[in-house]
Amino acid sequence: MELMLEVKSLSFSYGNGKVLENVSFSLKKGEIICILGPNGSGKSTLIKCIAGILKPDSGSIHILGKDTASLGAGDIARHIGYVPQQNEVVFPFSVLDFVVMGRAPHLSMFASPGADDIKLAKESLAMVGISDLAERPVANLSGGQNQMVLIARALVQKPALLLLDEPTSHLDFGNQILVLETVQRLASLGMSIVMNTHMPDHAFLVGDRAAALAGGRLVAVGKVETVVTSKMMSSVYGVNVAVREIEDMKRKVCLPLRR
Repeated sequence: MELMLEVKSLSFSYGNGKVLENVSFSLKKGEIICILGPNGSGKSTLIKCIAGILKPDSGSIHILGKDTASLGAGDIARHIGYVPQQNEVVFPFSVLDFVVMGRAPHLSMFASPGADDIKLAKESLAMVGISDLAERPVANLSGGQNQMVLIARALVQKPALLLLDEPTSHLDFGNQILVLETVQRLASLGMSIVMNTHMPDHAFLVGDRAAALAGGRLVAVGKVETVVTSKMMSSVYGVNVAVREIEDMKRKVCLPLRR
């Protein structure tokens, strides 16, 4: 299977504070990897380094064999779709107009989106199941709807790799499942996905692989069942964590326990 992403010995610091140190992992086409870890462990920083928003101190990131250090911002955006934790829209854009803006990496500096770009935006809205919101002002959306619009805007870039930074943060159960089902569907279509989550249980729902960050270091990476264990999650989060098999659901669950 084709190797989509390779992160080698990645390190990053803000000023004198080391945030990531010697992080290495890889991802194949159509795979989902869930990055787990407590607040402040470096999850969002890792996503931003891969997206080209932050420049690592050392190490390398390769997309389809290309070193992102040798690519410009436009080239990176044509390969990678990035969905931030939240996006505050000040201007009264419609959902369709907002999603069309994702085509910017494929347009020349003074070009306007054309009929093909609008068609792609409509296809992206349909892919995440929100075609009916096309004319709705982005500012009037619910949290779950807004998250799906952000994913649609990333998809319109036609990326090979999708980066999701806490995509279910602040969402209710219904919208969490909606986002996770969309993530799984995109992977089934061949897209590779790196997803940060503060809920290890989500790795059992959608992940092929998982990686655990603690103090900026990757302490475990591999198949979900080998990373999301009671021992590893208890160590990473600093509380007792139970991982149990639920027979009638045919899956494992991961739950924190009271002290």
